[in-house]
Amino acid sequence: MKHYSLAIVFLFFNLLLIGQELETTPPEYIRTIQFKGEQEFAGTPIISLGQPVVLEFDDLIGDEADYFYTIEHYNFDWTPSNLSKNEFMTGFDDVRILNYENSFNTLQIYSHYNLTIPNKNTRNLKVSGNYMIKVWDENRDLVFSRKFMVYEDLAIIKVQVKRSRDLKFINTKQVVNFSVNGGENILIRNPDQNLKTLIIPNNNLQKSIYNLKPQYSVGNELIYRYDQEASFWGGNEFIFFDNKDVRASTLNIRSIQLINIYNTYLYADKVRKFDPYTYNPDINGNFVVNTIQGDDATIQSEYTWVHFYLSNYERLNGGEIHIYGNFNNYTLNDSTKLTYNTKKDLYETKRLFKQGFYNYKYVLLEKDGTINEGYFSGDFDETENQYNVLAYYRELGGRYDRIIGVGSANSRNITN
Repeated sequence: MKHYSLAIVFLFFNLLLIGQELETTPPEYIRTIQFKGEQEFAGTPIISLGQPVVLEFDDLIGDEADYFYTIEHYNFDWTPSNLSKNEFMTGFDDVRILNYENSFNTLQIYSHYNLTIPNKNTRNLKVSGNYMIKVWDENRDLVFSRKFMVYEDLAIIKVQVKRSRDLKFINTKQVVNFSVNGGENILIRNPDQNLKTLIIPNNNLQKSIYNLKPQYSVGNELIYRYDQEASFWGGNEFIFFDNKDVRASTLNIRSIQLINIYNTYLYADKVRKFDPYTYNPDINGNFVVNTIQGDDATIQSEYTWVHFYLSNYERLNGGEIHIYGNFNNYTLNDSTKLTYNTKKDLYETKRLFKQGFYNYKYVLLEKDGTINEGYFSGDFDETENQYNVLAYYRELGGRYDRIIGVGSANSRNITN
């Protein structure tokens, strides 16, 4: 079972063809990137025009290195827009990040960096649309980059989560229906060409559905009531660990050992797709840094090797098992890959995490590069997921794609 529908694969393929810019994954010594705006948890920030966005990260080398940031504006398809810096920004960028602190009383040293925009250099972003912040080192090498969106609160976007109309998927998929209404704020002309949409599940851009066209209109309201084209696999709730206390075992943690730095050993997880759905409250793949050993979690939290175990009885057919979550922006790499231990008859890995509460799940990276999120966890229409819908509009003669509104809905309120 593939967990990217043909429609999603087709749309992603189109975007890659036209040269969209992808985020740059950080090196191993850059950890715990938290990028957030108005939302409660870190992820891909979606902020209203004029609101701040905050970027935090740790450098495990801990030598107070110099880092610089730049901001760029993009079209809907993540190709660079034609706007110059002074057209989308008041002030300037390409300046050093001055706000940083060194870790205090921790076994793993690190430097913690914090950047808020706007600031005295970058005073404000003047237009809505897609943005990317890039962090550079003193040698002008790109260290990492992250996307974010800025919107204007003009259009009214109503969103509903429905069960699939296809009986084959009624118990496993969730469908996002929505409408876009410019109302009195903005007149949407030629929506088939000038209006574009984006549906983001759980703040995970990698699983988004791009550029559905309105099916019909009722007055000024544009209606999108697709079924499979706007469907997502329901997935299952994320599982979690909480290691805010590194001196004692807590829920889901089997033991803790001090070997140079702390090592946290989790209980073995099992394949869940054959079990009935059970509501297990999560934070939709996110994480929160926290410690009870200090007053300031940003610089007093320890780094610990977290050991994962999966009792797996499914054939992988040449695929790979990975842990998956927003702890690294849903990136699959060597640090998330599990390997088989013949003596223990299970899959295992270890990865370095800062103390806190973390959501994660096990996914299968198939041979063709697709991510099968429900291969071990299952897919259920009852799963709680958050969906955001963004509307992009380029006016006649416009030079960039504005984000004219954002709507959201949660699958807790799913209907037939």
